[in-house]
Amino acid sequence: MKLPDYLQQGEVARLFPVLADTSKEGRTTSIFLSCLSSVDEFALQLLKSVGSKVGKRATLNCFTEVVFKGEKDAKNDRPDGLIVLKNGNKEWRALLETKVGTAELNADQIEKYRSIAKANDIDCVITISNQFTSLPTNHPMREVQKSKSKIPVYHWSWMFIVTEADLLINNGSVADSDQLLLLRELRRFLTHESAGVRGFTRMPAEWPELNRLVSAGGKITQRSDEAQIVVGAWHQETKDLSLILSRQTETSVSERIKRAHQSDIALRDKEALEVLRDTQCLKAVFDIPNAAAPLEICADLKRRTIDIGMTLSAPRDRKSSKARANWLLRQINTDQIDDLHVRMTWPGRSEDTQFTVKELLEDVSICEVGKENLQVLSFFIFNAKRLGARFTQQANFITDLETVVPQFYQDVGQSLTEWRPSAPKIKADRQDASDVSVEALEEQSTEEAGEL
Repeated sequence: MKLPDYLQQGEVARLFPVLADTSKEGRTTSIFLSCLSSVDEFALQLLKSVGSKVGKRATLNCFTEVVFKGEKDAKNDRPDGLIVLKNGNKEWRALLETKVGTAELNADQIEKYRSIAKANDIDCVITISNQFTSLPTNHPMREVQKSKSKIPVYHWSWMFIVTEADLLINNGSVADSDQLLLLRELRRFLTHESAGVRGFTRMPAEWPELNRLVSAGGKITQRSDEAQIVVGAWHQETKDLSLILSRQTETSVSERIKRAHQSDIALRDKEALEVLRDTQCLKAVFDIPNAAAPLEICADLKRRTIDIGMTLSAPRDRKSSKARANWLLRQINTDQIDDLHVRMTWPGRSEDTQFTVKELLEDVSICEVGKENLQVLSFFIFNAKRLGARFTQQANFITDLETVVPQFYQDVGQSLTEWRPSAPKIKADRQDASDVSVEALEEQSTEEAGEL
């Protein structure tokens, strides 16, 4: 394959790149881009996430270590990759900047690539690293977010790429057997320690400091640098957690994000900081396909607990609160109930009530005490996992979070079913079509009028 006319230098992305042993980043990038250009469904999924549609007759070519004609200082400003997508007469192109292992992206370097993109009519820049972001359109670096450049910068974490490959493989979405083999080998390569791909493993140094402040009764201020860094780290972890759940369930688990936050990451961080300041909690909500309800998570700095739960509407076809509670209890198929609680919501201004599952199983009627004339409206069933000192530790907090959240979903969440009204039934006096004919309805109307 020839290089495009506008390139002075570059290599076609190869599955078996000939590079020095020290060039881990170049090797990983070349192998990834080679598979991207070779596996149709993989390219479709990834490019869709950055707003580019791959048509049925589209061609995709990828190159590494590219230098454009007429560039100065090309040796220092050489993008790691170039993606060229042709759909008929239209061509979409993206520059790539990649990092592996603990290496982090450099904002100044990204701005130089933006300048190269602008000078050469490149559509966007895509960065890839072990840093996480909630959406590919929300870059993890604040400097990149605040840039005045009109060239968009998207971001993929390596674990996002691994997860997309894993879902395609396990869901049987790759039609061609040779392409499926390539994708399996890519997953095998990226998950080997030599590739330098890793998940989010620890909170920042500010995490213990913020916990000490809360424990001492201190107030988190809106301009707290420590709190802002912790919020940013929390959003990276929740993205990684959604990817973990995706791989475990073999479905696409997504974090629920307000529409306004999808296009304004600064606003999302600001509101999350306000929640942290007011409640001393970091929160997240995940949508799991076909689950009874969203999965809600709260990391409470004051109590040093992680609360994981789901909210279900009470069945309206049961009259008593006791019967409604029994409907929920019958769905709990686990013996691990020591930390399991149910919070009940009632009509009007009546206060919520809360019980352990163990208490309700022993005597479900306790839920009606003081609420005899009311019917419970909804249940929040949750696990309150107290971590103690481990909560304040940078690595142990992440380890425990990534253990207890999937465990709750496996033990409780995946067995829950939302209540739905029963299907309407044909009435006994209307079983035949003639029973609801114009004549029959007219006769009924006449009879009803005579009764008035």
